[in-house]
Amino acid sequence: MRAIIAAGGSAGHVNPGLAIADKIKEVYPGTGSAVLFIGTPNGMEARLIKDAGYDFAPIKMAGLQRSLSPKNIIRNFNALHLYLHAGFEAKKIIKSFKPDIVIGAGAYVSVPVVKAAAKLKIKTAVHESNSYPGMAVKLLSKYVDKIFVADEAAKMRISHSEKCVITGNPLRSNLKFEDREAARRKLGLPEGITILSSGGSNGSNPITEAVIALLKWENEQGGINHIHSYGRNRGNPFEGIQLNPERTIIKPYIDNMYTCLSAADLVISRSGSMSQTETKAAGRASVQIPWAGSAEYHQYYNALAMVNSGAAVMIEDKDLTPKKLVEVVSRLCQTPGKLREMEAKAKEMSADYAADKILGEMLDLIK
Repeated sequence: MRAIIAAGGSAGHVNPGLAIADKIKEVYPGTGSAVLFIGTPNGMEARLIKDAGYDFAPIKMAGLQRSLSPKNIIRNFNALHLYLHAGFEAKKIIKSFKPDIVIGAGAYVSVPVVKAAAKLKIKTAVHESNSYPGMAVKLLSKYVDKIFVADEAAKMRISHSEKCVITGNPLRSNLKFEDREAARRKLGLPEGITILSSGGSNGSNPITEAVIALLKWENEQGGINHIHSYGRNRGNPFEGIQLNPERTIIKPYIDNMYTCLSAADLVISRSGSMSQTETKAAGRASVQIPWAGSAEYHQYYNALAMVNSGAAVMIEDKDLTPKKLVEVVSRLCQTPGKLREMEAKAKEMSADYAADKILGEMLDLIK
């Protein structure tokens, strides 16, 4: 199988693409397959894809600005010019690579690539990782042969729903979860309820500020472990704050997320699609704090899906205060039976065979 995967913008788009590529290489090892990624040269996809060992072809693109200030109008003209040129570049790359199928994994770079493939009569599909579909998937829905969606909520919001296949979000096969107690021992944490919190790779000041208050409450209660990531691009806000070194791990970035997830009883996080996918796959209760600045507030709909399934509780950005977070966490910690019930619901939402299902659908397309 020869496949082109167009992805960019965020890890929530790139990682599903990498998971699909991993599955292709697993089923068709050696020279039985070839996968080429297309993305923007300066986006995070350039680093993530090359680090994963896949070939990468860059195409210059820029996103459209929603607010129409004079400065943004100029940016949108430049974005339109890049888009038109990207279509020609995509066509050249596709003709040279000769793929059996082209997959769009989201972000604006998917649009010219998948449209060019459709015009060349090559089988196409897109994957939507969020419960609220992004603009790229909406634009491409009429051109593609199949649409892979995370859940029923996403399918309901796509006009060409007859093309939709509910697959869930695929995870890379080289990452494994561990036994909870073994993971805690690996991290050097003692027995006790363990909380994992993060505002994403770049951090979130509101979440970190609330977590500072939560750590003070935990120290008063005793017997609670906490792992927190405050963000790579931020100074350490915990300097000068008294912490329990035996029960607290504070880092700018968590590079062993699967071990930390395995050790956790409760996860506090933003509601990005891949963060949620990992939480479901680990089977962990969570406090979802959707980022108000997410496009079309899609993180709210991601969080709502988990809340409606009984796997999570939600605190919206506008309601997030240190006091509110302490109230919610203390209530959950005092009812461990509730945590276990939420864990079971999260695991029920997990699509453990998403990559297999997507590959099967791809094979059906190309016969």
